[in-house]
Amino acid sequence: MNRRLFIGLRPPAAIRAKLLGEMHGVDHARWQDDGQLHLTLRYVGEADHRLAEDLGLELGRIAMPRFTLRLEGTGVFEKKDLVHTLWAGLADNPELDRLQGKVERACQAAGFKQESRQFIPHVTLARMNARSGSPIVFLQRAAGLRLPDWDVEEFTLFESHLRPEGSLYEPIMRFGLEAAS
Repeated sequence: MNRRLFIGLRPPAAIRAKLLGEMHGVDHARWQDDGQLHLTLRYVGEADHRLAEDLGLELGRIAMPRFTLRLEGTGVFEKKDLVHTLWAGLADNPELDRLQGKVERACQAAGFKQESRQFIPHVTLARMNARSGSPIVFLQRAAGLRLPDWDVEEFTLFESHLRPEGSLYEPIMRFGLEAAS
C-alpha cells in the first residue's frame, strides 16, 4: 500500500498559537488547524514501502547545524486569478535554502524525480475556493506579521492522510540537526 509523503518543519507550539490567533476574517476559508501548520521542504507524493524506507535512509544522512527561522508577512497563491491559499511567509534564510537543497538531493538519491516547482517557503494558513470571501482585509491586517525567531532542531518525514475535513499529517520519522559546538 502506498503512502502519501512530504518532508517538513513544524513550528513550535508558541509560534503555532500566534498563527492560529491570526487565522480569521475570510468567509468560507478552510483555516488550518494546529496539527496542519508546517513548512513543506519537499512534497514527495505516493511512495511504496521500499521507496519510503530508501527515502528515510537518505534523509538520515543529511548533516547540518541547527538554525533559526522567522515568520514574516502574509500572501496568497493564485491560479487563473483565483486565490486558493493564504500563507505566512518566512524571512530569507540561507540555512533553510541549504536544508531544502539537501532534502531535494536525498529525495533524488532515493529514486524520486526532481521537484519541478520552485521552493517558496511558507506556512499554509487557509485553503480557499470559489465560495470564499475576499482575503484583502486579512492581508491588510496581517501584512506586518513578524513572529519571534524559532530554533529549527529537526525536520520530519510526514504521511498525509486525506480526509473531507482536511488532511491529517502523521510524523513517520524525525531527523535531528546538529547542535552548535
